[in-house]
Formats: sequence, structure tokens, C-alpha cells
Amino acid sequence: MARHPLFVSVTEMNYNAADKDLEISCKIFTDDLEKTLANVYHTKVDLSAPANKQANDKLINDYIKTHLQLKLDGKAVTLSFVGFEKENDALWSYFEVDNATTVPKKIDVVNTILYESYDKQMNLMHVTVAGKRQSNKLNYPDKEISFQF
Repeated sequence: MARHPLFVSVTEMNYNAADKDLEISCKIFTDDLEKTLANVYHTKVDLSAPANKQANDKLINDYIKTHLQLKLDGKAVTLSFVGFEKENDALWSYFEVDNATTVPKKIDVVNTILYESYDKQMNLMHVTVAGKRQSNKLNYPDKEISFQF
């Protein structure tokens, strides 16, 4: 298997005014995520094996919730795991923040996805609120960023 030279994750956040929730998706190279999950949880990880779906759901849920923390207008929120799917050599995981009843003016993010595995890790983030899209990135070891709307 060829190693890819880039260590990057992409996190998309979209405030859905109709449903009053914040929809979050994280795209991570599958091999990087499997390696990191195996190291962190001391277990063998195969994210493409359907038989492991329940265990994989738990690993991904626990890992992302630990490494992606959000505050909406200064208030910490809980991510609810929706699921994950594979796309070529990457994996998308999906989360929601329910009951985000008001349109957030500020979103504070702590993102340390894959930081324990790669000191060249770059985490891209795209945030859309009320039709306005902002993008930024965190390069290891930077972990905190804010988006103002």
C-alpha cells in the first residue's frame, strides 16, 4: 500500500436552521485513522469489515468526541454520533449537535484529530452558518480556533 505524503483531516460544520442543529462531518484517511485507533485503544482495527461495525462505531465515536470539542457562543456542546461510511481511501464520520436553537455567532473548536500519530498533521475546517462559509486550518501542535459570524 502506497503511503500518502499528506496528513490531513477535513471537518465540515453546517448550522441547519430548519432542524436547529449543527451537522458535522469529519473526513480522515482510513489507514491513518486505523493506525491511530489501534494505538490509542490497543486493539486491532479494520474499519472496512462489516462484522466489526458495532465495535468500529464505538471506537470512532469515542475518538472523535475526545479529539473534536466545540463551544457554541461560549457554551460547551455534546456531539451525537450519527454514523460513518467509507469513500475510496478515506472515511467520513457524522455527528450532530442537537438543540442548537439559536444561530451561533461564535464557534470555538478544539481539534486534535490524529495529533498523537503525526506531527505533520493538518486539520482543515469549513464552517457554514446562515449561508456564510468560513474556512481555516490547524497545523500540529496548534489545536484551538474560533469562527465568528
